[in-house]
Amino acid sequence: MTRTTSFRTGALLLALTLCPLLPGTAAAQVAPGPELQAGSCSVEGLMDSIRRGLKSNSESYKKYMRTLLRESAVTLPDHELRAAFERETDPVMSEHLAAALVARTERGADPEAIKAVAKRAIEERDPALRAAAVRSMRRTSALESTDGAYEKLVRDASPEVRQEAATNIVEDIQNVYAGYHGPASDAAVSAAAASTDPKVTAKILGNMDTQKISAESAGKIQSLLRNDDAEVRRAAALALGGVPAEQMASARQSVLAMFRDERDAGVRKALLQSYAQLGFIEAIPELQRLRSTDPSLAPEIDVWIRVLSLDLQEWNLILREKQRLQQVP
Repeated sequence: MTRTTSFRTGALLLALTLCPLLPGTAAAQVAPGPELQAGSCSVEGLMDSIRRGLKSNSESYKKYMRTLLRESAVTLPDHELRAAFERETDPVMSEHLAAALVARTERGADPEAIKAVAKRAIEERDPALRAAAVRSMRRTSALESTDGAYEKLVRDASPEVRQEAATNIVEDIQNVYAGYHGPASDAAVSAAAASTDPKVTAKILGNMDTQKISAESAGKIQSLLRNDDAEVRRAAALALGGVPAEQMASARQSVLAMFRDERDAGVRKALLQSYAQLGFIEAIPELQRLRSTDPSLAPEIDVWIRVLSLDLQEWNLILREKQRLQQVP
């Protein structure tokens, strides 16, 4: 089923569920009757139906009701939808309304709608409503289309909002862009670097693909190798392993310099992984020299050398083989 077909089906279900025809025009009638008049949906009427539906004991029905507003977003009056969103104070309904506005942007109906959601996510006083607005932008184009909003959201006063923003960034990079869109990846790195919450920075960098980032973004990640928080340093090390070919030489130098100074074992293991990813089989000579730098990590280095010696050409195969070797008695 195509996206268009799916939308039309949703619109039809919406019409049949919430906006039945009033006595009026019909394609066929058993007996003559008065001329029929078509009914129409209003945002308020739809919201009332959704509020009632969300009280149902049926999870399937509640899931269906949650999609109605989003599926019908392009057919609803924009000014009514925005007004309803701006005055809504219930986090659950606010998230549904925000998702409907986001859907208008995602479907090309209104490029500014998602910015209205981002604006409330930043300026709203109630942290629960800010978090709801952030969630509504998940798995969308918000990283690119909200004018750097995430650099502000990751510094929000509420830990919940900061974590929701980090989750959005990770899921957008993985599920919307699959790591193949440079501007989105650069926006993610900028947000990670702007954050003052180590958990947020580590979550973003530790779970994103950096294969399309710019030289500037690679530099930002390298600077985070000197962060005071070990989890941030570990995440930065892992992120550096996947940088584009143009950034690899500089990344290798940073990783080696950091390994010699680093005292945290977890960060050192991440630096070894990063160096292995940056060099594949060509990393073996340097890894052999690093055995004397930290004898306690010699077993870890030996496993990397064994795996890289197989000359596998895909990083995911290298990781899988390393895991297999470490599980062998």
